[in-house]
Amino acid sequence: MSTEENQSLVRHYVDQFVNRGNMAVADEILSPDYRRYISPSTPPLTAEQQKQRIAGMRAAFPDLHVSVEDMITEGDRVAFRGVVRGTQQGAFLGLAPTGKQVTVFAFDVIRIEQGKLIEHWGGPDLFSILLELGAVVSASSEKR
Repeated sequence: MSTEENQSLVRHYVDQFVNRGNMAVADEILSPDYRRYISPSTPPLTAEQQKQRIAGMRAAFPDLHVSVEDMITEGDRVAFRGVVRGTQQGAFLGLAPTGKQVTVFAFDVIRIEQGKLIEHWGGPDLFSILLELGAVVSASSEKR
């Protein structure tokens, strides 16, 4: 696929799947071998788990919207910087709904194979989301 086609596919993913919650789009553009790497210390998510993750985010933030601010493509990889906005109307990471709006950055790198997203790294700044929602975040001084 060309650079333009890869970028268009990623924009379609963000607009239709993430911003609108269109699960049918996920079925169309996520490879059966799709892996979503949220953290180096946790196993990657499958396509089905990614769908559940986005559904959960949209339940917590029904007006969830990611605007793609920058996009760079190199070969089969597309990297983008986005701004994530939403209002917490549902439970999120153990926090009861606050009604607060959040605005944070997201950084993602996606690898495309045969016209489908196959690997995906990065995501929104969850720490900043928690702080904006008023969560108390502290480091324990206990040694384990």
